[in-house]
Amino acid sequence: MGQPSSAEIAAKSLDESPHKCNNFNIPKFCKGCAKLKSNPVAIAFLLVLTLLTATTIAATPPVSGSSAPPNGEYRLRFFHTHTGEKLDVVYRNGESYFPAALAELDHFLRDHRTGEVHHYDPRLFDLLYKLVEAAGRPGAQISVVCGYRTPWSNEYLRSHGHGVALHSLHMQAMAIDIRLAGTSTAKLRDLALGLHEGGVGYYAKSDFIHVDVGRVRRW
Repeated sequence: MGQPSSAEIAAKSLDESPHKCNNFNIPKFCKGCAKLKSNPVAIAFLLVLTLLTATTIAATPPVSGSSAPPNGEYRLRFFHTHTGEKLDVVYRNGESYFPAALAELDHFLRDHRTGEVHHYDPRLFDLLYKLVEAAGRPGAQISVVCGYRTPWSNEYLRSHGHGVALHSLHMQAMAIDIRLAGTSTAKLRDLALGLHEGGVGYYAKSDFIHVDVGRVRRW
């Protein structure tokens, strides 16, 4: 048999004790600090292993999706076609949503017929962020045709032949009807379908699309 390798020499000095080594501030794998200190090969092996592990962790990007903005701020810009109001809001930073910003969005997307406000599912705002990014126009102003809809408003539209669903997700604040100036509704529909994140409706004559965070479907 030949001479043992450096890795084998280092391995002989290691066990799997889970406690910390006070001398090195790393998980202790030695059978005794004195023994480890007397083995420079083992020390070098552990230090290289620690440095490689730290480098790998530092180089690993956060798991937040390919659409995460470089500065971590998720910004949306809106124009409401019925109220004439505008909103420019940063609603999220990294993985954290801003409660005050979400409250602004809830009010902006209120039922414009009754004034009633409902808390929106924030996943819808993430969907909109991804949609304008997919259109190659991050930060573009989204025109809102319809946000939250009370059961009364939903029934009103149904009774006046607007063809809205009986159990519309607008009533659960999980849906929105929009346009994006400069992007055709047909293209916007295709981009929304490509996200595979909920329902997508296409209304060519009225020139808007519906998106929601319910089950994946299309019409």
